[in-house]
Amino acid sequence: MAEAQNIPAGSTTTGSLAVAAESTVATRMSAPPSYDVADFPVPHGREEEWRFTPLARLKGLHDGSAEAGGPDLKIDITAPEGVTHELVDRADPRVGKAGKPVDRVAAQAYSSFEKASVISVPKEAQLSEPIRITVHGEGGTAYGHQVIELGAFAEAVVVIDHTGDAVLAANVDYLLGDGAKLTVVSVQDWDDHAVHAGQHNALVGRDASFKSVVVTFGGDLVRLHPRVSYAGPGGEAEFYGLYFTEQGQHHEHRLFVDHEATNCRSHVVYKGALQGDDAHAVWIGDVLIQASATGTDTYELNRNLVLTDGARVDSVPNLEIETGEIVGAGHASATGRFDDEQLFYLMARGIPADEARRLVVRGFFAELVQQIGLPDVEERLMSKIEAELEASAA
Repeated sequence: MAEAQNIPAGSTTTGSLAVAAESTVATRMSAPPSYDVADFPVPHGREEEWRFTPLARLKGLHDGSAEAGGPDLKIDITAPEGVTHELVDRADPRVGKAGKPVDRVAAQAYSSFEKASVISVPKEAQLSEPIRITVHGEGGTAYGHQVIELGAFAEAVVVIDHTGDAVLAANVDYLLGDGAKLTVVSVQDWDDHAVHAGQHNALVGRDASFKSVVVTFGGDLVRLHPRVSYAGPGGEAEFYGLYFTEQGQHHEHRLFVDHEATNCRSHVVYKGALQGDDAHAVWIGDVLIQASATGTDTYELNRNLVLTDGARVDSVPNLEIETGEIVGAGHASATGRFDDEQLFYLMARGIPADEARRLVVRGFFAELVQQIGLPDVEERLMSKIEAELEASAA
């Protein structure tokens, strides 16, 4: 069941639990998934999937008025030996295989990119170094599509790093063969005026393991859709997320876990910190356990720490269950300010108030940062968190 405690004014925390095939929650979109933009009406902000999003700040990505142009994105890919990279057109069967677009922006991205980038890891390969993809914007508008494909029993770590300034709509497909293991770290460290909307689709094969770590710091507006479905029994998916939302920023993460295969597992933990006037974070966690998904084990958790007045959080976990033959299912959400007992404990031992606050926030995020497993990335992200806290104290 959802829980909420110490919810500040201006914040919303809600949850729903449904146990019936005919139940409808936010997992059921107003329009069915489609590759065709025409199948999605232009949103007006009253729709369930758009009601939290400031549409005017999407700069035309939602209504077709954003035309690609301006400076091109600078994309650099480094990969260990044996990994292949190619550019393909929309007819390639791997493009879109992991999942169809679920809203108009994702469909627009699918219809508008020129070439999709496909990175392939051969079967049974175990990469000793991560695949690194850097995406740097210089003020233009762009659409893109990235596919990352792992053969059976392959193991890989991928880091996707977004920096600079851009208006970007891009979809990413993760295709995991049977027994494969993939960890993906997606970092959104954009400049202040950037807009980024993206759908991340993972198709997890039999007994395969997928871990997603999404880290969002920058951008005027970031709206991401991490999603997973299972191509066979025994698959595992872990979703970890970290967002630090500053004054005026809008960070929105909308997850969907579709349990259709038997004996699969999913685990979701997202944490956010907010500070400054009009800082707004949205977290939607939808889990659907279909009637065929017996033996499912799933749990999702969202925690938000409000550091200053004027910030707002909307946290909505949804769990829809169509079979009673499961191992377990649950969700929880909580939004609040600093724990006074933690601060008192630290300050009573001579630690100044500002330093005590920083220690509490570091501890709040450390669990998620450690999931990355790459020391250079972990150090960079903790340094970024420190910089954000120091800026707020200045």
